[in-house]
Amino acid sequence: MRNPDSSTFLNELFDLKGKVAVVIGGTGVLCGAMAWGLWRAGCRVVLVGRNPGKAESHFQRWGSPPDEARFFEADVTRRDQVVTIIPAVMDWFGRIDIWINGAAINPPVPYFDITNEQFDNILDTNLKTVHMACQIIGKHWIDNGQKGCIINMSSMAAVRPLSRVFVYSLTKAALLNLTQNLAREWAIHGIRVNALCPGFFPAEQNRRVLDKSRVKAIMDHTPMRRFGDVEELIGATLLLASEKAGSFVTGSNLVVDGGFSVTSI
Repeated sequence: MRNPDSSTFLNELFDLKGKVAVVIGGTGVLCGAMAWGLWRAGCRVVLVGRNPGKAESHFQRWGSPPDEARFFEADVTRRDQVVTIIPAVMDWFGRIDIWINGAAINPPVPYFDITNEQFDNILDTNLKTVHMACQIIGKHWIDNGQKGCIINMSSMAAVRPLSRVFVYSLTKAALLNLTQNLAREWAIHGIRVNALCPGFFPAEQNRRVLDKSRVKAIMDHTPMRRFGDVEELIGATLLLASEKAGSFVTGSNLVVDGGFSVTSI
């Protein structure tokens, strides 16, 4: 016989109703799916990015009324634009509970061809944006005595030496260190900081490096023998975002990779 209270128990464990989530990079494929999952779980969601057309496409698929999901246009490599996110969201929804840092670029440039300009651009987009956003939202929460949850988007390239993504890899590895340091510093304030580490999920930023040889190498190294589906990131997102289910989870790097990271020979 089915436990009559099971659905109530799960709802309470992962209850996100009334919470507000800001998703930097939310107009993209992976973070867009994560934002949709948070919205389905009861969050009001703000997608932050440069392309309002992409945000509108997400909202049309969601069937979201305007008062539950918004788009904020910003270049998150610029501090003067990042600082404007919080007052806008506070004006719309009155609070911020969850902050996802997911902006990233991954140009497929051979190591010896990487210029200083390209290096700086990848570093600014993948790491400096996270640092700035964490400073800004962390200060907001601490100054106002509020709890919060930060999810930084990591990558398998942070924990495994993958070819063709040299600078991307070092930014993602540094992001893990930043995540751990902030988790240690801010736990006393009730702010949890975690990283989510996807394996191989086809998205805009990696399609250019997924030629046939690359795909074969990935499949040979992934026990599940397939790419991830973006909606398979939602469960991990809800765990990290939930104030109850994830209450003792901070400083972690939650891997969702079909077994890629545990395969050697």
